[in-house]
Amino acid sequence: QVQLVESGGGFMQAGGSLRLSCAASERTASNYAMAWFRQAPGKERVFVAGINRSTGHTYYADSVQGRFTISRETAKNLVHLDMNSLKPEDTAVYYCAARRFWTTSSDPSVYCCWGQGTQVTVSS
Repeated sequence: QVQLVESGGGFMQAGGSLRLSCAASERTASNYAMAWFRQAPGKERVFVAGINRSTGHTYYADSVQGRFTISRETAKNLVHLDMNSLKPEDTAVYYCAARRFWTTSSDPSVYCCWGQGTQVTVSS
């Protein structure tokens, strides 16, 4: 199973930007659909963004559409989440996930592999 390590979280004021990165232990572009999820205190883990295996088609939750961008840096086995116009409601632990399948999914139960998470805190 691929191992994932997130980085780039931190503290930001509303309106600011952050880039999260997910480093994979093996090549993911041709083997895994990837996604970012987030979990706020006391709430369920929810889908944020996903990118399909091979085609690179991307999908976003309505709450982040137009503000967040998921992308692959294939040569370095990295997946990024660029977050702009951050809001206090974006505060959560963000998780990278991998699925050995063609398409990404908003259902966390279909992902085999997860990173440890990185905290993002947005102040008003």
